[in-house]
Amino acid sequence: MKHYTDFLKDGKFLRWQLLDDDALNQYWRNFKIEHPESIKEIEQAIVYIKNKGMNNSNLNENERALLFHKIQTTIRQRHKVKQRRLFWYSVAAVAILLIGLTLFYHQREDIVITPDKELIVGELLNNEDIQLITNKESIYFQNDIEVKLDKGGKAEISQKNKEIREIEIKQEQLNTLIVPYGKRSTLTLADGSKIWLNSGSVLEFPAQFGDKKREIRLTAGEMYIEVTHDRSKPFFVHTSGFNVRVYGTKFNISNYTDSPQSVVLVEGSVSLQSKGHKELFITPSEKAVYSESGTFETRQVDVDQFISWREGYLSFDKTSMSEVLQKIGRYYNLSFDYEQDVNLQKRTCSGKIYLSDNFDNVMTTVALLTSTQYRKENKNIFITNQ
Repeated sequence: MKHYTDFLKDGKFLRWQLLDDDALNQYWRNFKIEHPESIKEIEQAIVYIKNKGMNNSNLNENERALLFHKIQTTIRQRHKVKQRRLFWYSVAAVAILLIGLTLFYHQREDIVITPDKELIVGELLNNEDIQLITNKESIYFQNDIEVKLDKGGKAEISQKNKEIREIEIKQEQLNTLIVPYGKRSTLTLADGSKIWLNSGSVLEFPAQFGDKKREIRLTAGEMYIEVTHDRSKPFFVHTSGFNVRVYGTKFNISNYTDSPQSVVLVEGSVSLQSKGHKELFITPSEKAVYSESGTFETRQVDVDQFISWREGYLSFDKTSMSEVLQKIGRYYNLSFDYEQDVNLQKRTCSGKIYLSDNFDNVMTTVALLTSTQYRKENKNIFITNQ
């Protein structure tokens, strides 16, 4: 059964909520008849949008239609790019747009939607600020943050060169941490488990766990987690495709839309469960890749290549150029084009690339490791042989 956040990432569902359309109304009426088990999740998604998104904003119908048109234009522009481009337009970003729009609109009263400027869409899809959504409000941070939850419902938030901030978090509500492209953050849960969130990630988590189990949800992106052992309360990580049950461990989950979901186990034991399939256990240094059929393909890997990002660098060992550029493009929200150079597609890269705030430093390293050169045009990077 679909989770309500799955509907928030469904383009057809979002269009249904954004604009009044007879065909969409009929589609979703039929969908609820055919899938009565999803009605509650659909209603929760609608409430979520109304409370935190488009329908509760100060936008009038014309402004709302214009904003939706801008989203569609952005999608069409993304699709026109050649197949070799290694950046994708994530529908999860549209969900983030809906979640964060109301508060963003109120806090940035100087922003007005005009036909010649992609102000709101551009700001949110490429937002530089980390967002913590809690207690029906959104708090913005310019730098990477470290969030620590205590057992009393308080969150201690620290960021570089800033004073530590404390906020109250209601226990009965889920909270959302949104880490945009080019940023990373950490979160220590109330039970002591620590999470590292990579660029372009969305995580849902409670202020405190219940008496029987501990659950969080990685809606999008990537995370590394070290789970505090508690045999009386099993720990679960949910994604759109499968669930991970933790038996006291360290592991990495990737849930980006441009590549298959995967889990890499560093230490301990986890099991993976998808709908209609048996529970699968994986061992340390093993990677499990999820397929749309609900099955997993496993293999032994060098775990450092999958978790080095939490230390601020990417590690490669004879890694294909396409995978190298994919990870860099994902982190900095950029696209690469090298289709005309067939030989470049066969190149591999070995070494470390540090995730500098200065993108030119990163590309200089790539050029040295692969004997290439690059040219930047806005958010498009063109790679050629030297």
